[in-house]
Amino acid sequence: MNEYLRCGRFRLALDRPLVMGIVNITPDSFSDGGRFLDPGAAIAHARELIDEGADILDLGAESTRPGAQPVSAAEEIGRLAPVLDALRDAPLPVSVDTMKPEVMRAALDRGAAMINDVGALAAPGALDAVAASGCGVCLMHMQGEPRTMQAAPHYDDVVGEVKAFLAARVEACERAGIERERIVIDPGFGFGKTVEHNFALLRGLPQLAQLGLPLLAGWSRKSSLGKITGREPQQRLAASLAAALLALQRGARILRVHDVRETRDVIAVWQAAEKR
Repeated sequence: MNEYLRCGRFRLALDRPLVMGIVNITPDSFSDGGRFLDPGAAIAHARELIDEGADILDLGAESTRPGAQPVSAAEEIGRLAPVLDALRDAPLPVSVDTMKPEVMRAALDRGAAMINDVGALAAPGALDAVAASGCGVCLMHMQGEPRTMQAAPHYDDVVGEVKAFLAARVEACERAGIERERIVIDPGFGFGKTVEHNFALLRGLPQLAQLGLPLLAGWSRKSSLGKITGREPQQRLAASLAAALLALQRGARILRVHDVRETRDVIAVWQAAEKR
């Protein structure tokens, strides 16, 4: 695996786990129900996550929860623009979570340093939108699309199929001129997967790590944790931290989370235990 991740003007060392803090600029997020749709609230929350120790901020202006309805590119850009403008001089990379090439271009023009695409840059024009920018990219696996992905997900070999998909998307990125030092891979916990699929992928993270790229794990407040614990999204902190630790133990290098401060504590304890 590379020693660092390149995101535009930033170089993030991969000798320790990184924390990606989530900022949902949406009215219908499963986890915070529109608390940060107002630009001022989103900007304040982003700065709070920076203070808590985030290494990357991930802004999303279109919900990808199961059953979510799409929004237009113009609306997505309108939600993102004031927040990106306010964070242009942030001391860390700002990622934008989007599937739309036109939103990718607009975000990069406003200073975004990374594109986090649940569609793995498979949309027509997506590779071209980011290839020449120098930004980092996160390629995620999703079976289906957000409105229907949880209807009846099926795999014969979930780890093998996800690994093959990600390998193919990495190859497509490299052919488009996106260097490996810019690429992160994400198995897509909760995106077209049952609880059993998600835990098979968690156990299979070492196999995905064989692709030689940093692994991102996004378990924070996910519905699988709710099904196990019976807790609502805002009550899933303990379960989210347990899943984060298990992902670290199996090779994840980036944790995408709502609760940055608490996740940093988990990492600190894990690192202390791992010292030789």
